[in-house]
Amino acid sequence: MTRFSGPQTGKQTSEQIVATTNRFGEMVNSGQFEQLDEIITPDSIDHDPAPGQGRGPDGYRAFFTMMRAAFPDLHIEVKHMVADDENVCFAYTLSGTHQGEFMGFAPTGRAFSVSAAQVGRYEGGRLAERWGSTDELGLLKQLGIEPRQS
Repeated sequence: MTRFSGPQTGKQTSEQIVATTNRFGEMVNSGQFEQLDEIITPDSIDHDPAPGQGRGPDGYRAFFTMMRAAFPDLHIEVKHMVADDENVCFAYTLSGTHQGEFMGFAPTGRAFSVSAAQVGRYEGGRLAERWGSTDELGLLKQLGIEPRQS
């Protein structure tokens, strides 16, 4: 597999941004977020952010650090991916075992596996915008957690 690292000069290709997307997934699966600055623009916008999630690499780093503390075995498995020279869309399964505090809930020791989808727009080979949807209700139900009413 061709690996793409960091900003590029010239036109980005679908192959490059797919490789960047795969690299992001590898970071999430391994819990090693040190190089997120290489694949996410400094002002990247997440259009479906977690509560309190900031912009750019630091926002993603904080979110996934929290998720891996709650679910040390957090895993993304891509089921289907399509791309053009600016966007990557993929459907995936998100899974893990609740072993740390999550949204104020003590660990249940229960596992979850839910479906999700994401669209990413890239600039200069780095993620500039993200839209996504995850079966959050399914995740909470599998953990045996009752969603809080607003």
